[in-house]
Amino acid sequence: MEKYENIIIGFGKGGKTLAKTLAAKGQTVLVIEKSQRMYGGTCINIGCIPSKSLILNGEKKLTFNEAVEHKEQLTGMLRNKNYHMIADEPTGKVLDGTAKFISDHVLEVTLPDQSTIQVEGEKIFINTGALPVILPIPGLQNSRYLLDSTSAMDLSELPETLVIIGAGYIGLEFAAMFASYGSKVIVLDANPSFIPREDDDIAEMIYRDLTAVGIEFHLGVAVDQIQDKTNMAEVTYTENGTVKKIAANNVLAATGRKPNTADLGLENTTIQVNERGAVVVDDLLKTTAEDVWAIGDVKGGLQFTYISLDDYRIILDQLTDEGTRRVSDRSVVPYSVFITPPLSNVGLTEKAAQKANINYKLFKFMTAGVPKAQVMEDAKGVFKVLVDPDTEQILGASIYAEESHEVINLIALAIKAKLPYTMLRDHIYSHPTMSEALNDVLK
Repeated sequence: MEKYENIIIGFGKGGKTLAKTLAAKGQTVLVIEKSQRMYGGTCINIGCIPSKSLILNGEKKLTFNEAVEHKEQLTGMLRNKNYHMIADEPTGKVLDGTAKFISDHVLEVTLPDQSTIQVEGEKIFINTGALPVILPIPGLQNSRYLLDSTSAMDLSELPETLVIIGAGYIGLEFAAMFASYGSKVIVLDANPSFIPREDDDIAEMIYRDLTAVGIEFHLGVAVDQIQDKTNMAEVTYTENGTVKKIAANNVLAATGRKPNTADLGLENTTIQVNERGAVVVDDLLKTTAEDVWAIGDVKGGLQFTYISLDDYRIILDQLTDEGTRRVSDRSVVPYSVFITPPLSNVGLTEKAAQKANINYKLFKFMTAGVPKAQVMEDAKGVFKVLVDPDTEQILGASIYAEESHEVINLIALAIKAKLPYTMLRDHIYSHPTMSEALNDVLK
């Protein structure tokens, strides 16, 4: 049995970065990955990078086939780079195979030829990510026209008509992206409210803008069944008591993701999972087994690649430094939804502040007043910033505007540093930029 100082199960962002760092320090590191197409993890292969590449090239009006070719070249380059990032280290090794725990520190790995080997790690890091959730709708699971957030990235032909089940953030990104290439997109969701987490005024703007490009929404509906026909899927749903049917080339299930733990053999260990199947960790990302950690989506919570990267920092701090970093320190986390224009948030929305009876001063500014938005010929949207009237510190921001995903990081930094909003208001920005809007937004 081969023994390693460190074994990392899965090639995701936090795990691969930890592997590279530890191997560069001369420690033995084994990364086990079951699919060669997943070298580098979800983000670069089936998540952030390919989806944003398709979204961007849709905005550029490339054909779908051209955009897919660009996406494949990009992910292939990154996949190769990530493999060699580990494999080229003298003490690093990448093993193709599927890992299963035999005990807390011993793994059985099923290799591509179905043979098995066992490996032992002094320290083990579970980094297996998450899988799409497929709702138990009759006929959906076995439909040959079914797509999920993973298989949608492998499409080579543009669906003429696409039904998306789920109007959450993932569903909206896919809806906007496929619509930009010319697909007829129909979105079905059980919730009668559109993106209810967001402020109502912003939700109304986004709904209006997405329907303006041809996306069709049916909210508060029940999807009853999926039936495969000769060349199409027939989707049956109930809306306001009326049974309706839609024929579609594909049905995309965008109904969330769940931690990928089912086949890890955790029942053979002292590692605990919660009711959702997520690995239970403490404030240092330690599992209930000694010298075993969990990184990224597999532990539940926010499913962002930058959270996985911060997990790496927390763990590395324990292994090489003072171990003072904690999950509980992670109080300021921005997020973006890459529709056109993108929606970005950090901290409190106005709706959340009202619900919590938090006193705030609201700064609101329409994107049409930003010169750079006019230059980019997309002046849709709004800036909203909430400020504590007593401390003058920023409580949160919601930005629906071009390049909001860049501006939100500036605001997040100000919140983290507890700067008064006047620092952003009075700052000298380059011109023309979207960030300079803060001079006007915060007046």
